[in-house]
Amino acid sequence: MGNVRYLQLDVFAASRGGGNPLAVVLDAQAWSDADMQAFAAWTGLVETTFVLPPTQRGASYRLRIFTPVREIAFAGHPSIGSAHAVLETGMATARDGTLVQECAAGLLTIRIAGEGRQRRLFVAAPRARILDQTLAGEPLLQTVLGTTRLGILPPAFVEGGRRWWVAEFADEAILRAWQPDHAAIAALAKSSDCLGLCVFARREDSERELVVRAFPCGVGIDEDPASGAANGLIAAYIGVREPHGAFAHGYIVSQGREIGHDAQILIHMQPGENVWVGGRTDTVISGTASWPLSA
Repeated sequence: MGNVRYLQLDVFAASRGGGNPLAVVLDAQAWSDADMQAFAAWTGLVETTFVLPPTQRGASYRLRIFTPVREIAFAGHPSIGSAHAVLETGMATARDGTLVQECAAGLLTIRIAGEGRQRRLFVAAPRARILDQTLAGEPLLQTVLGTTRLGILPPAFVEGGRRWWVAEFADEAILRAWQPDHAAIAALAKSSDCLGLCVFARREDSERELVVRAFPCGVGIDEDPASGAANGLIAAYIGVREPHGAFAHGYIVSQGREIGHDAQILIHMQPGENVWVGGRTDTVISGTASWPLSA
């Protein structure tokens, strides 16, 4: 049996318990890939992370990220939550207000703003690029969206650490009431080798707020309560298509209310620069985990 330091966190929470749960294991250097995957499947959370000593110069720590079914290169809420964990436990120390996360997506800078309960962490999302903007070229996307009234920007296939289909809905009410076909989204994800579909709408009562829903059905998750990676790609897409618009320098995202959560994600951006995705994290459980290691 291996006893390791274990935290369970609430990431991007606008209110206590409203964010995206994250499991963080801090002392699993002796664990095999199979041990990590089995533990991530056991937690049953959207993602479980393992914080390890860095292997690259300049990195504060190394991070491995697992869904219940496979390891992934990057995700936003695991990056933000794990940075919170290393600060809380003293596993790494910030330099000039930043940490550097080593992960399969490269070296990612994490900015620290504020202290204590007011602390907000921001990760520089991997650079994104638009792969496709032709709805007619992907019949499975047409099947998923059906007759849903769409917004200003056309649907697009975007890549940046992860790959998602992105679609804007005409308004907040349509987005919040939408009942997606998860099997159809899973088929779309398999066909285009991506996580699935994330959709957004502009809030009618605010100039700089979006409502977002993310459906990573390609990894067996019907709906994600707060997705940093999806929001990073949405922000990058908006930045490319509306470089001088109201959202070009950042905005606030509401996500998760349709499935009983209440997440708030902060987006900071400048034309031609990285998209920064951030928010608050709360520690809910702090202790140790016992897990059988491979022979």
